[in-house]
Amino acid sequence: MRISIAFDGSFEVFDVSADETVEAIKLMIREEDKPTLYVFNAVTKETMPIMESMSLLDKQVSDLRTTLSLRCGFPLSVFCLRTPKGLEMYDCNTLRSYQTNIGTTLRLDVWDGWKEFLMGCLLGQKLKVQRYLSNEAPVLKYQKRVALYIAAFYGHIELTEWALKQGVRPNEAVGVHPYRVWCHEALHADVSKCPIHAAAEAGQLLILKAFVHYSVLCLECKNAAGQTPLTIASKHKHKDCVLYLLGKMWSTVSFLKISLPMRIYIKIKQWVLRAQSHSLHKRQFRGTRVFGAKVGDTVMVDGYTKPKMTSKSWHKAGNKDSQISEDKLLPLREPAASRKPVHPLVTPEQDTRRQTLKFPLLVDANTVSELQRQQQNQKSVTSGKKENFIKNTYLPQVPLPLVSRVGYSHPSFYYATPGADILLRSSFSVFSEHSGRTPRENAIYCLAVAR
Repeated sequence: MRISIAFDGSFEVFDVSADETVEAIKLMIREEDKPTLYVFNAVTKETMPIMESMSLLDKQVSDLRTTLSLRCGFPLSVFCLRTPKGLEMYDCNTLRSYQTNIGTTLRLDVWDGWKEFLMGCLLGQKLKVQRYLSNEAPVLKYQKRVALYIAAFYGHIELTEWALKQGVRPNEAVGVHPYRVWCHEALHADVSKCPIHAAAEAGQLLILKAFVHYSVLCLECKNAAGQTPLTIASKHKHKDCVLYLLGKMWSTVSFLKISLPMRIYIKIKQWVLRAQSHSLHKRQFRGTRVFGAKVGDTVMVDGYTKPKMTSKSWHKAGNKDSQISEDKLLPLREPAASRKPVHPLVTPEQDTRRQTLKFPLLVDANTVSELQRQQQNQKSVTSGKKENFIKNTYLPQVPLPLVSRVGYSHPSFYYATPGADILLRSSFSVFSEHSGRTPRENAIYCLAVAR
């Protein structure tokens, strides 16, 4: 049974048996030493006690960050540590060089605008993660790797499936933020950790199975210390993960006429992928290998540029939420009494206060009656003059298709009652006789009046 005991703003987890007495638990707590340090997580708003020996203060900041990464599940490249006065702590320095004493509370800060994104990753909320993704292509690609890493650490299946569909590989290193790619030589060694390593450290068996099913290369993926997922799972005593990885490593891959041990198959596949990658890289860069940032990229220089890892929220970091901006109402510039009504079909850019709408002229009823009377008086006019009369200037030129002279037969129409086609043709004849127009001329006339 696992219990949590909180005291003085911090808490500690103990594994006890169900038959333990309260007195025994008290003695267990009394024997526990006080935390050496406290670290406040700006994302979760929790304070984590660091139960280490006094020698921790003589170690480098990089060692403490490695411990924190295993505690909170964040990749090393997404957070930094700060002193109580807000001074950033760099990996190459010791904790004592920042005047860190026993009981000091440090602060864990993340990239500006990332708090909501990281909280979505911790909770496995795919929609929240998608909402707070960056618009910059390099940063977006990096965020997807971070999302897969955290999902693998906490065992979020849905978020893991989404990241894999986005093209993120479980045996691909998370790396660093694009703003810091230029200083790759001074980076922490654990930035080369992959999501498969995070799943092995946390003992997430289902995630391990999904990763191995995605690519068997995950079985031989090594971290900076040269450890495979099997070695990592064995180190953290995850028995079920160890048994699964052992079974996969000693299995065989069968083809039509040959079967290969998994180790040999992985080595062949790695060799083929390296050859393909080298050939592609040679075609793209003509043998010149590019490291770090390129011209036009944004870079962050420690101690010179403005810090961008202060845990600012999405909105305070200058990001705009597209869903909120689309629903935002336009500001009112005039009192309601002095504004003119806007036509419902007019877009905001076509405001009636700035532009005058021009509608097509309409033909009134008197004009239509006069035109009909004139047309009836012109029945004796020849066909040439009658065509000129139809094309008068008061009617717009309607682009109807030309009359086809091809002698094909149209499909027959079927009606509910017999003899309806004869009645329809007779109706058209009576209408043409009284109106003085052919069906085509009447179509032109009706479209002109409608416009």
